[in-house]
Formats: sequence, structure tokens, C-alpha cells
Amino acid sequence: MNISALLTSAGVNTIICVGIFSLYSVFRKQPSLVSVYFGQKLAQVRTKRHGHFGIERLVPSASWILKAWEASEEELFDIGGLDALVFLRAVVFSIRVFTVASTICLFLVLPLNYFGKEMEHKLIPDEQLNVFTIGNVEEGSRWLWAHCLALYIISCCACLLLYFEYKNITTRRVAHIAASVSYPCHFTVVVRAIPWVEEESYNDTVTKFFSNFYASSYLSHQMVYNFGPVQKLMTDAEKIYKRFKCVRLEQHCASRLLRCGFCGGTATSFNILSEEPEISRGRSSFDGSDLRKKECGAALVFFRTRYAALVASEALQSSNPMTWVIDSAPEPRDIFWSNLCVPYRLLWIRRIAVLVASIFFVIFFLIPVVFTQSLVHLDKLKKMLPFFKGIRERKYLEQLITGYLPSVIFMIFMYIVPPIMMLFSTLEGAISRSGRKRSTCVKVICFLIWNLFFAIILTEAAIDHYQVSILDLGDPKNIPNLLAKAVPSTYFHNVLMELYFGFATFFMTYVLTSGWASLSCELIQPFPLLCNLFYRYILNNKDDSTYGTFTFPYHTEVPRVLLFGLLGFTCSILAPLILPFLLVYFVLAYLVYRNQLLNVYVTKYQSGGLYWPVVHNTTIFSLVLMQVIALGVFGTKKSPLAFGFTVPLIICTLLFNEYCRQRFHPVFKKTPARILIEMDREDEHRGRMEDIQQKIESAYCQFTSKSLNSHTTTQQNESKYELNLTEIPPNLNGKLVDLEDTTPGKRTVQLPGSLVGRTTHLELDEVQVK
Repeated sequence: MNISALLTSAGVNTIICVGIFSLYSVFRKQPSLVSVYFGQKLAQVRTKRHGHFGIERLVPSASWILKAWEASEEELFDIGGLDALVFLRAVVFSIRVFTVASTICLFLVLPLNYFGKEMEHKLIPDEQLNVFTIGNVEEGSRWLWAHCLALYIISCCACLLLYFEYKNITTRRVAHIAASVSYPCHFTVVVRAIPWVEEESYNDTVTKFFSNFYASSYLSHQMVYNFGPVQKLMTDAEKIYKRFKCVRLEQHCASRLLRCGFCGGTATSFNILSEEPEISRGRSSFDGSDLRKKECGAALVFFRTRYAALVASEALQSSNPMTWVIDSAPEPRDIFWSNLCVPYRLLWIRRIAVLVASIFFVIFFLIPVVFTQSLVHLDKLKKMLPFFKGIRERKYLEQLITGYLPSVIFMIFMYIVPPIMMLFSTLEGAISRSGRKRSTCVKVICFLIWNLFFAIILTEAAIDHYQVSILDLGDPKNIPNLLAKAVPSTYFHNVLMELYFGFATFFMTYVLTSGWASLSCELIQPFPLLCNLFYRYILNNKDDSTYGTFTFPYHTEVPRVLLFGLLGFTCSILAPLILPFLLVYFVLAYLVYRNQLLNVYVTKYQSGGLYWPVVHNTTIFSLVLMQVIALGVFGTKKSPLAFGFTVPLIICTLLFNEYCRQRFHPVFKKTPARILIEMDREDEHRGRMEDIQQKIESAYCQFTSKSLNSHTTTQQNESKYELNLTEIPPNLNGKLVDLEDTTPGKRTVQLPGSLVGRTTHLELDEVQVK
């Protein structure tokens, strides 16, 4: 692959990005697409929006970039929580470290690579990419010390930035815990593997156990029930009822000629129902005996103080570790109820099954890896498939196939990875939605590092080696002996050579297609856009509040950012030509993700910054991998000076990681007891502990249906987290003229009774009224 093919790929992706960005700036101005591009603000202000048509709605603009750039970290923290701030700090870290790497490598390493051998150079567009890699440097060259110096500068800069970021995020997490005064999860633990006792229900067993061993601190408990798909249907039915109830239908509707695009009915085909649902007017479908039969071996136990709940979650409750397993409870909206019903004794079997399934999935994914790599190197493919020789006569077609098509095909295959990993994390038994998403994030990172880095390099080296060996055979019977003799002597050298050429070919185009193009898809939101069109024009539903909102997909975006960071570190001295494309990606990602967090995604739950240890560990792995690869390269290039100086750098990086693990990681693993004790003392001193204890029992509600005689009702459960919007100024209920002209401002909104004493600042749009 030459420079012209790389520029072709860059040009195609640049045109796509500019076109989609322009299209987005037009779409976000349309009132009918408010639920797609302003879902976060729409969740705060439920109002019908109508506006007159103007030509300015069809003119692309860059005002959203300016608004995303001007937003402060405090605004992003108030809207997206600590997880959003952690993710953006990871992007900022990448921008800083790769700015330094680009400056050093482009002006120091790249010229040395280009003039590393005495050869007749072609014009720059016709030069092969391997000319700009470290593979073009002669063995024993005295200029390899420059590569070692660049390696030291990049490693030291990355470690220094990592230290300050880890320290900052740790401080933020401690402040976040201290500010969560009324969070019910601090008073609650999840109890699983409750032993079965004859002639007693799980409810009685839990009561006896905690009344006996935690008599002074035990408050109450709530059993977990397993109603299966029947209850899910009842819950979905009630949600649908609420959506119809929220729509203010006119009592006297005139007949319309416009019919529903789905069923053909007119707009007056629906009858107005009474305010009270049918299920609440009848008698309960389940009595106490039915509830006992549906009890699972799990419960939520509430304590009088935060410290008592912490002690219970950290202690081993029984001599049998497979019974009375206690963990800290997630937030009410974060808890994953269905997994609480899974018997605890089956979880280790599930984890083994998930591990085996993951191995088979990784093996299956080698098929698209080999296929895409065959397209990158058409010269190798032509030796086995002669009908590809005609493509070489068409230069532009060859550039398109080698520079753009392989990464696009591979990116399409990669879209099936996050849903499958999410399924695996669900089967493992995560008790929180944020924990399931974080587990999926780790799985996707491991999958990407193996299949997109090691598998591509190793399989391409193996194919190249075996292909050359087989073509040199005269007798097929000599194949096993020849391979056995050739592999030990040349395979490692081939792997290193593929590192040079792999970074110079496939990974550059992958950054362009999967990096730049993924940001365009993230911005335009194709799936919510299609859903909006389906609801609005097929189902004839004009109410934006019924379309639903989305949470930020950390399990897909965090691995993508970290993968590009790994590519940037490992290729910095091998193929520095990729660094400018990576830097452009991170700058665009900074703007796009800030815009999405401010306008699109709704924060329903968060992990409290637990994604940063994942970011830190992956970055350290990338640094060590970069240094190990450089060590092997310096060894093959016969540079003992650079080889000797790289070994202590690896040791220092590992020692730095161990220091951070001892200094910062325990705060992310456990909750500091001192903070909880101080919060308990302050609540007791102010006399609000009893009020908090009364509201803890109604915080967690497994079922929203009133027919199940649960301890709480739907309205009580939702009121804990929905804001009181009665204090919003009247001008917010006006007509929307232009979303581009909205000016965000700070409003202080009083929270409901469950969070008395605390206020939050929300970003509300000042909507112009005509």
C-alpha cells in the first residue's frame, strides 16, 4: 500500500465525516427530531414543541461545536455524572500524550525511518508505507538511539499524566461518595444464597438471621420474587398504559382523513379511558401465599446506619462461603433484578460456560480477520488466485480495495461483538446494570486487543511464511518436514516484519474508517433516528416523551478509545505516520462525546468512576507492550545500546503501575469507612436519620404493578428520582423556534421529599417564544 492509497482512504472518510456532520447540524434543528438529538434535555422538560418552518433550518452550521467546547467540567458532571467525566478525561489524556508523541516522532523518528537506507526514493505519493516505518532502518544503525529517546519521552509523559489523572479522579470519587447523603444504597446490602429451612419461608429465615446477629443495626428487609415472563408482560402493559395516560387527548376529536400507517385506523379510533387502571380496581391477583411461593433465595436488607451496612457487606457471614453471601447494594435504578433470582451456586458454572463460549467466539472471529488481511495485500493474494491480477490494471480500484474495503468489512463484523459480550456478562450474574456494562467493557477490550492486534499480526505473519514455503515446494510430501524446519528459524522474524507493515497498512485505514466513521455514526444516531421515523410516520405517534431515552454506551465507546490508544502507543516509533490521524480522531471524539453527553444521553445510573481503573490498566498494558515490541525490534536491528536502555524502562513502568495500584485503586475497590461514619454522625446530629430510614424501605421496588401488594407503589418509587418541574419558568412551555438559538442557563430545581435538603443544578434551555 502506497501513500496515494492512504490518501484515497483519508479523502473518502473525510468527505463522509464532513457530509454527516453537516447533515447532523440540519437534523438537530428539526422539531420532529428533538427526541433524537435532545433526549437528555427532553427528559428534564416535558413540553410539546412546534415551530414555524424557516430556511435557516436547512442551512448547516457549526454552533453545536462551540457549545460543546464551552461547556465546563462541572456542567458535564452535573448532567452525566462521574462516569461521563472519567470517560472525557480519558479522551483528554489521549489528546495530550499523543500531541507530545506526534511532535517527537514526526520531527525526529519519521525522517530517520525515511532515510534509514541508501535507496532511490520515488515521489511521495508513490512511496510504499513501509518506507516510513522502522523496518526501513538498517541493522546496526547508530541512529536507533533516537528511537530509544522517543520511547523514553513518550513513556515518561504518559506515566506523569496518568498519575495526575488518577489522583484527580480519586479525589472526585471521594467527593462523590461524601456528597451522596441520601443515597439508599449506602444503607442497603444484597443477600444471596439464603439457605432453605424446612417449614420456613426465605422471609422468616432472613428475619431470624439478622435479628439475631445484627439486632442493634438491622432495620428491615425486602424479599426478591421471581414472577418470570408473566410479570414482565404485566409491567410492560402498565408502561403502555402510562404512555397513553400521559397523552392529553382531546375529549371531542373531529374525524380526520389521515389514517394510521400501521393499522389503518383514524385518529379517533381510540377511546378515552378512566384515570385509574383496571388492575388497580380489581382485587389483587396474588395473595400472601402466592408471594411466598415466588420468593427467591435473595433479599435486600436495610440497616440503620451506613457503617453497619458496610461492615455486613465486607464480613464473611458463615463458615460455608456458598451461603449468606452479602454484597453492597447498587442504586435503585441500577439494580438488575433478574440476576438476583439466579441461584448463587450456579454462578461459577455459568462463568466457566461463558469462558468456553468466549474462546469459541474468538476462534470463530479469526475468519473475518484472515479475510480482511488477504484484501490488504493483493500482491500475496494474486500468487494463489490468478484472477485477481486484472485488478492491478485498474489503479483506483486497487487503491480502494487495499486502502478502504478491508477496514470497512472488519468494522461491520465488529458491531456484533458488544451485544454478544453483553449477553455473556448477563449470564455471569451481575447484580447491577452498571456492573454488567463495566464487565462488558472489559470483555470487549480484551477481545479487541487480541483480535484486532495480536490475531492480525500473527495470522498475517503465518500466512506469509507458509505461503512462501508452500510455493517453494516441489513435492507435497515434503510439506511437514519443511514447515517443521522453517518455523523456528523465521517465524519470529516474520512477526516483527508484520509489525512494521501491519501498522503501515491495515491499522492506518482502520483508524480512518472505524475511528472517524464511528464518530459520524455516533453523532447522527442512526438507530434512534429510524425509530423516531417509525413512531412518527408509521405508528402516527407525535408525542416525543413516549419515544424513550438512551444511556451512554460505555461498553462500546470506552474500548474503542482505549484500542486507539493502544495502536497509538505501539506504533509511535514503528510507524509514526499514523499519529496525525489518531490525533484528529481524539480531537473529534472530544467534541462529539461532549455534545452527546450534554444533549442526547440520559444518566439513569452510574458506577461512581469505576471505569478509570479499566482505563489506567489498559494504558499501562499499552505502554509495556510498546516497550516490549521496541525491545524486540532493537534486538533484531542489532542495537545493544538501545536494547540495554529499554529494559530498565519496562521495570520502571511496572513499578509505577504497582505504586498507583497501592495508592489509588483501593478507593475504587472499597468505600472508605471514615466517610460513611462522618455522614452517619452528621445525620444524627441534624436529626434527619429517622426520616432517611423511613424512606429507605420504599426506595427499592422490584415490581411497578400495584396488584402485587409490594411495599411501595410505582408513584412512590418514581418520585424519588423525578424532578419537580413545577418550578420551571413558564417560558419553557412555549413554542420552539430554533434549537440552535437556545441559550443554556443554570436553574436551581428543588428535589422531592426523598432527597430533602439537597439541590441540584440542571442545564435547561431558555426557549424563545413567539
